[in-house]
Amino acid sequence: MAPSSLIIIAIDGGAASGKSSSSKILAEKFNLLHVDTGSFYRHITYELLRRGVPSTDLPALNRALAELEFTTRLNGRSAQLLIGGQPAGDEIRGQNVNGHVSHYAAVPEVRHKLLGYQRGQVDVARAHGFRGLVMEGRDIGSVIFPEADFRFFLHADPAERAKRRAKEGGQDSIAERDRLDSSRKAAPLVVPVGAIDIDSTCLTLDQVVDKMAALIATKLK
Repeated sequence: MAPSSLIIIAIDGGAASGKSSSSKILAEKFNLLHVDTGSFYRHITYELLRRGVPSTDLPALNRALAELEFTTRLNGRSAQLLIGGQPAGDEIRGQNVNGHVSHYAAVPEVRHKLLGYQRGQVDVARAHGFRGLVMEGRDIGSVIFPEADFRFFLHADPAERAKRRAKEGGQDSIAERDRLDSSRKAAPLVVPVGAIDIDSTCLTLDQVVDKMAALIATKLK
């Protein structure tokens, strides 16, 4: 865990629940490092697919994971994962990665490979003078930072999330992603005990952010 001088905010939720948009606004508002762990899993998925390593071939997967070297560079306020010194491109948001990322993310060895790296983003935030970090994903408040200063869980009606994703130009199968992420044995998508649960179905983005920001501001004062 980070020292008390750094604030850690965990935001979990399913696809198109509002994690990314709200966490980016909070990062700007409170001078926090923004960490999108979903993009990390997408980048790894793309790299493993590029190497022709299926999620079901554990020996080959372990060999490939052992070869992956992770570093971080900043893209504005956001932490960007580099694999072998290379950043991800737009292809990690494509249909091929969308269809495979939940399968790779369900493999415990993949999650273990990323665990230390994700927790190490605290050091990145400290080194670059941020007040702390806001990390979004599916197991942040339950696994990565269970003792975070604030743990939020965003959810919304699946139909509403599907509309949001379509408006963004995404091609995710929301229901299938939810099923895979919630049913995996390793770090499933769950509402962490004690987390602040926010239903964003009928809320605007500003309303969601205001709910979280009001609580965060009390601690920073």
